[in-house]
Amino acid sequence: MPRFNTLSDWLAWQETLHPHKIDLGLERVASVADRLQLRQPDFTVVTVAGTNGKGSSVAMLESVLLAAGYQTGTYTSPHLQRYNERIRINGQQIDDLSLCSAFAAVDSARGSVSLSYFEFGTLAALQLFKQRSPGIVILEVGLGGRLDAVNILDSDVALITSIDIDHSAWLGTDRESIGFEKAGILRAARPAICSDANPPDSIENRARELKANWYCLGAEYCYQRSGASWSWQGVSSSIKELPLPALAGQHQLDNAAGVLMVLEVLADKYPVSREAMEQGLQAVKLDGRCQIFSGAVELVFDVAHNTASAGRLTRVLRDNPVTGENFLVLGMLDDKDVEQFTRALEEVIDYWYLVTPGSDRGLPAASLRGRMGCLPADGKVHCFPDTAAALRQAQSDACSGDRIVVTGSFVTVAEALESHV
Repeated sequence: MPRFNTLSDWLAWQETLHPHKIDLGLERVASVADRLQLRQPDFTVVTVAGTNGKGSSVAMLESVLLAAGYQTGTYTSPHLQRYNERIRINGQQIDDLSLCSAFAAVDSARGSVSLSYFEFGTLAALQLFKQRSPGIVILEVGLGGRLDAVNILDSDVALITSIDIDHSAWLGTDRESIGFEKAGILRAARPAICSDANPPDSIENRARELKANWYCLGAEYCYQRSGASWSWQGVSSSIKELPLPALAGQHQLDNAAGVLMVLEVLADKYPVSREAMEQGLQAVKLDGRCQIFSGAVELVFDVAHNTASAGRLTRVLRDNPVTGENFLVLGMLDDKDVEQFTRALEEVIDYWYLVTPGSDRGLPAASLRGRMGCLPADGKVHCFPDTAAALRQAQSDACSGDRIVVTGSFVTVAEALESHV
């Protein structure tokens, strides 16, 4: 008999199973994967690591491959509103019953091995992919790369997106150290693609050591934007006047360019027409990434939670001005660089509505205010006990032509989306 019958019970139990929420290392998760015979998959594996842009890159690659008619599986994290978001087969979120069945299989196979919440979910995802047999599976690294649970599989193609400072307690305090951890997903003599035009040397050095096939944005491949279109140049192909991706922001072109490089190195096995590329880029959807709800007062939801992503959000807001003022609903986790994050947003924000996210790592609103790297005028900063209360007040205070932005963490955006719906 399975341990539980409902998804909520399984997830609540998994939260308590392992003594550490984050416990990087492959020994435990690999041992259970071997028992389930998950480590020699029949499908092609694309693994995606990076500080920012992982989720967007996965979504674009999945969208294009689906438009081209291929069977896909994707594994991403964290989720925004439903755990089921983490695992998709052919673009569809996995159902509760299938998830519970996969959890039961992992539980049965693990014996006395203790697994973290993320490790348990990763093994369940791989078990589902084994059962459903998609042609190509896209795995998003949860944290780092070298010691992340998804790295128990050898990637056929590795994609590393932009590298910045985040999760310093686990990955290091400089880009070179962080790049070394991300480069752990690279494999010998296989494609290693980087969509950061200025990557840490540690990534290319590792690729050279492995004799991986190295492709870096701005060197081996590049793109140019021209108004409402863009052109891409790869190693053996080029594509002119593509439509812009449906995801907002100039930085999404870096991600899209990396995706097209992945498609080029996979072209022998998974050829994709120009029509499918256009369709996939225009159809892609990803909640919480500069997600805009139009109206008299525009709403923007973005999961930016480190300094680099705050800078990208600032550019999106600056490049798309409103006639009125910008209200920010901000909630962050306690391990983030609040000073630099808020300083990056200072130039585009008029009113600050600070919240305490509903997470055991949530930074209290009063502490968030004390750690801000900018000093807005009196009356322009307010603290709230939760995201819903702040969003309600911002909507009450804003006038036609104003904009409300919700950001700072996945938790804050999830709470705002739930309140908004």
